[in-house]
Amino acid sequence: MSATRKHTALPKARILIEALPWLTRHSGKTVVIKFGGNAMIDEDLKAAFAQDVVFLRQAGLNVVVVHGGGPQISAALDRHGIVSEFKAGLRVTTEDAMDVVRMVLAGQVQRELVGLLNQHGPLAVGLTGEDAHTITATKHQPEIDGELVDIGRVGEITAIDTGAIEALLADGRIPVVSSIARSQDDHHVYNVNADTAAAALAAALDAETLMVLTDVEGLYEDWPNSDEVISRLTASQLEKLLPELSSGMVPKMQGCLHAVRNGVQNARVIDGRVQHSILLEIFTDEGIGTMVVPDAEEGDAV
Repeated sequence: MSATRKHTALPKARILIEALPWLTRHSGKTVVIKFGGNAMIDEDLKAAFAQDVVFLRQAGLNVVVVHGGGPQISAALDRHGIVSEFKAGLRVTTEDAMDVVRMVLAGQVQRELVGLLNQHGPLAVGLTGEDAHTITATKHQPEIDGELVDIGRVGEITAIDTGAIEALLADGRIPVVSSIARSQDDHHVYNVNADTAAAALAAALDAETLMVLTDVEGLYEDWPNSDEVISRLTASQLEKLLPELSSGMVPKMQGCLHAVRNGVQNARVIDGRVQHSILLEIFTDEGIGTMVVPDAEEGDAV
């Protein structure tokens, strides 16, 4: 019996040892994780995500979670009889729609995530970009066919104040941030893209890592002709690929590019459909997604 127990525990010990260099190197560093996609909807994936985040916190990292809530917002707008319309990949957000967006993000998605994290201890604290001027924005007007288009209360981030988040991290908490911003120039609020918000916060916090959960395996080499995932690329290599990417991947990869060009050591796009994808990506030698690094740190071709 004793020999059997030793034998079955050995793989666990090896996995822990594989994580040791990472733990040593990253203890005390900050990681910003953008929570989204299927991981937000599937109950098992949600629970696994919460476990991963708490594990990182207990392993000595400062963890900040940023979330959107596209599917939940669409469902709530349907219930309120408000039509969902998208332009340039962004949700057109009328005043009525903004009320629903705010309610869903801060009152539903954030509350559920905070609750899942706090099953493991008094760790998570929810806030929105409105709180303590964490995220400030002005009206974003995308350009379509050479013309600026009005898409309502959609914001472009102009400033980040990390004071409230840093105070929570210093107190050992896990800030959970909803992607809503205060307005720089009126008394309203803005809906901001959660990928963009996560990248801006990662840069402002001088984070070690930005992690973006997606519903794909990573950035594909030659989609749709190939499902080969690019495991690592530099900021310049990513910049060249941006015009060829699908609209859904553009804000994610633009966020990664912004992060590594503004002090973040690496940005990773990982498959949120895989249970414990965060731990698989950072604690194993292989990794499972696409990592973007600053130009100066990658001399080799991908």
